[in-house]
Amino acid sequence: MAVRIPVFVSLVLVALSAPLASQAQTPEPVGDANRGHALSYTCNGCHAIPNYKNVYPTYSVPKLHGQRPEYLFAALKAYKSGERSHGTMHSQASSMNEQDMKDIATYLAGPQVLTQSKNDVPATARPKATEVCLACHGTNGVGITADYPTLAGQHKDYIERALHDYQKGGRKNPIMAGMAATLTPEDIEQLATYYSSQSPSLEVVPKKNFFFSSN
Repeated sequence: MAVRIPVFVSLVLVALSAPLASQAQTPEPVGDANRGHALSYTCNGCHAIPNYKNVYPTYSVPKLHGQRPEYLFAALKAYKSGERSHGTMHSQASSMNEQDMKDIATYLAGPQVLTQSKNDVPATARPKATEVCLACHGTNGVGITADYPTLAGQHKDYIERALHDYQKGGRKNPIMAGMAATLTPEDIEQLATYYSSQSPSLEVVPKKNFFFSSN
């Protein structure tokens, strides 16, 4: 007799297996932050301004400082290929080769990347929907490997927008699409509120000449 596994449990099992597949991939080499600094002048026009908004639809431009550079590199590739739908980001990424992307990602991430993922928040102190998120993002919102984004301190409305894009096909990651498909509007609002309040937090790219040095 076949055993029927509830959809919620199935998604948790998929999430738990995802890190194992990710770890089998070869990580991309670290880029040159000095060169990335020189190339990122257009990036800073949005990502170095606190509370800057995407014009239409209106939502906060994401915080990138503290994000893993490997993830930022993958995101730029997705914007270039069309896997992620965003006209301005597609235009920006289309002008970059892979080395440009690695260098820019390394610069934007900064020297103090958040890497300590934790699962120390009890289930009673967080939304139930986090059960399908914690295998990749922990309970503190820090990605457990370089492939997974850190959510801690990210703008609430940006997290909501990303999850809606996964539901509607604006972002085409198959694992995230499956996870997001199970979420109600209330789940999305609660997840965004929870992860945006976690710390240590992502930050807006600092307005310094070069934050990899003391100058």
